[in-house]
Amino acid sequence: MKKIIWIALILSGKSVLAQSPYWQQKLYFNIQASLDDKEHSISAKQTLVYKNNSDEALPFIWFHIWPNAYSNNNTALFKQISNDESRKKKLKGKTAGSITGLAFESKGIALKTSPHPNADYVDIIKVLLTSPLQPGDSIEISTPFTVKLPEYFSRSGYADGQFMACQWYPKPAVFDKNGWHEMPYLDMGEFYSEYAM
Repeated sequence: MKKIIWIALILSGKSVLAQSPYWQQKLYFNIQASLDDKEHSISAKQTLVYKNNSDEALPFIWFHIWPNAYSNNNTALFKQISNDESRKKKLKGKTAGSITGLAFESKGIALKTSPHPNADYVDIIKVLLTSPLQPGDSIEISTPFTVKLPEYFSRSGYADGQFMACQWYPKPAVFDKNGWHEMPYLDMGEFYSEYAM
């Protein structure tokens, strides 16, 4: 019996030792922004340093541009709210929101972008890097942008002279041992994001 226990402990110890150590990507943000309270908008310039702590080279980075979730009634946000009759009335007569003016670049070189393959996910964009970001390397990416806040009905917006800006700037989706976690902005549910400095 003791031999069986020792063998089980040795085998389980080997499987634990064989697992790769935990890692997560490292992000540093610098955002300069100003609020225009008459136009209900935020104008900003963002610089992000993204360090690849994974063991994979990354040819692109998925970015959440979640203010676009407010841009039309075909987004995952609108569909989620529309599917709940008790909350559907929140959408009536509300102005749209958006994020525009994005021009991603690195070291002065423009970075190409492509939309998410799911047409409902207008709040997610793929930023193609000029060369794959190797394990342990960092890249600095910057972009200007303007956020148009909607009339408040879910998380972000303006109402009665107050401004609520939730998830308002472009941010990379999480890349972890399971791959990319690009996900749309929703009214119900929580966000899964990298923490940054």
